[in-house]
Amino acid sequence: MSELSPNAAQNGPIKNNGSSSSVAENEEIDFSKISERPRSLTMERQRSYDERSFLTELSGMSPRLSLRNIDSFARMDHLETVFSPCRRSGFNTPKSAVAFEPHPMFAEAWEALRRSLVFFRGQPVGTIAALDNSEEELNYDQVFVRDFVPSALAFLMNGEPEIVKNFLKKTLRLQSWEKKVDRFQLGEGVMPASFKVLHDPIRNTETLIADFGESAIGRVAPVDSGFWWIILLRAYTKSTGDTSLAELPECQKGMRLILTLCLSEGFDTFPTLLCADGCCMIDRRMGVYGYPIEIQALFFMALRCALLLLKQDEQGKEFIERIVKRLHALSYHMRSYFWLDMKQLNDIYRYKTEEYSHTAVNKFNVIPDSIPEWIFDFMPTHGGYFIGNVSPARMDFRWFCLGNCVAILSSLATPEQAIAIMDLIESRWEELVGEMPLKVCYPAIEGHEWRIVTGCDPKNTRWSYHNAGSWPVLLWLVTAACIKTGRPQIARRAIELAETRMLKDSWPEYYDGKLGRFIGKQARKFQTWSIAGYLVAKMMLEDPSHLGMISLEEDKQMKPLIKRSASWTF
Repeated sequence: MSELSPNAAQNGPIKNNGSSSSVAENEEIDFSKISERPRSLTMERQRSYDERSFLTELSGMSPRLSLRNIDSFARMDHLETVFSPCRRSGFNTPKSAVAFEPHPMFAEAWEALRRSLVFFRGQPVGTIAALDNSEEELNYDQVFVRDFVPSALAFLMNGEPEIVKNFLKKTLRLQSWEKKVDRFQLGEGVMPASFKVLHDPIRNTETLIADFGESAIGRVAPVDSGFWWIILLRAYTKSTGDTSLAELPECQKGMRLILTLCLSEGFDTFPTLLCADGCCMIDRRMGVYGYPIEIQALFFMALRCALLLLKQDEQGKEFIERIVKRLHALSYHMRSYFWLDMKQLNDIYRYKTEEYSHTAVNKFNVIPDSIPEWIFDFMPTHGGYFIGNVSPARMDFRWFCLGNCVAILSSLATPEQAIAIMDLIESRWEELVGEMPLKVCYPAIEGHEWRIVTGCDPKNTRWSYHNAGSWPVLLWLVTAACIKTGRPQIARRAIELAETRMLKDSWPEYYDGKLGRFIGKQARKFQTWSIAGYLVAKMMLEDPSHLGMISLEEDKQMKPLIKRSASWTF
């Protein structure tokens, strides 16, 4: 494997001749055999996307593509491969079985990503949030767990796993720290939102300082950090074939501590996780308190990844049993109550209220008059999505990009629902993508509602920041979802839009406006996850086998019986 050095920032992407190995894990989870240890896969040609449509896309991209190339590519294992090989050719660009001409900004992106590397005692441990010297640093000089994920995937795809391994081990150590906000101690399993390296030039020492939410705006602990950590651990294991890291006693304990926090029994009557506002990517007051789709989708994916990573010892088996039960309940709940299509919208519109019985149709007592006017025009005839939130007497009908993409990648969405989400993106392209991908949510809240929901937040004004701003980092998630559903042309179209401006605009954090035409009013330049998100999207399109490290196939045993008709069957 490649070694990273403090001078890597000046050296550009590091060459690697590649290697191959396998991971002892099984993507298809058979719950009837949970006592068995996950084992090496038997290679079968099973694809989760439309191979013909993808090859058609590829054939239009390169004049050097012959029928023999296509046939050779068609025989490559895709999602079921246990290793995402790093194959390099040309000048600092990964290669694939099909030749692509790299965009000029691809090399620029790699240079920018390497400049963002953070070193601790000579080893790379993450990437800084942003390198914008024109703005006050605030906490943008730190390594954020969620922000590092696309950077980690880029390095894994490039055959450079050491930085990812270092990051996973360092954040795991930080988890064991005592965590206090004022006089209240947080749960033992909470992962940090971010950390930074402090240099003492006098003593010539370096120390890590972590933030668990005690310094964050609103003092909210990051619920998503632990989930992203488990997902990234699985991606590392899948990519490298190195199971030794996940099998370390401290890694096993770290996963169990995270799971203890979210699987604990309480007063909840739903399998979803109850959260405060600002506990995830949307880290300011935006009305996502309750049961936000982003957290539920990440929760689901983290549970499935943990099921593959936990050892079959006495402690592991106990957690595996709890995970299996929760996955069944969570998948049914989300697919039944969070899903919205034309048929379901019409049903909610006709709901009766104040139903008191086990046979109630309107189980959450949602008042039909609370349905916002915009949704009737927004909802296409064919298409659907997981809405933002469902809780007693409340449904948040907003579209949230990250939650829906993770739902596809984790197979929380059924194959039919995944296709419907893609249909929605295509049919509502101007609203959800516009001139710069992609809207973090839609639509914006404004006027009196904005004052009540955000508390008059000057950063989250309409069509800005987390209030329906456009975030380039979401490119990698949408690209992965597109490849999995056999719609790579959607991803290619979005990436081409981003390539018209991102480098010229110095890699902004986000864009403002209904169409995303303006650089965000408080957006940092050289935002690392904007850079890494673009790189990951490009590399996945070039070599779709990379998708395997961040995608899980559907488990047939979790498929609920949903009697109502769906809009996508016609």
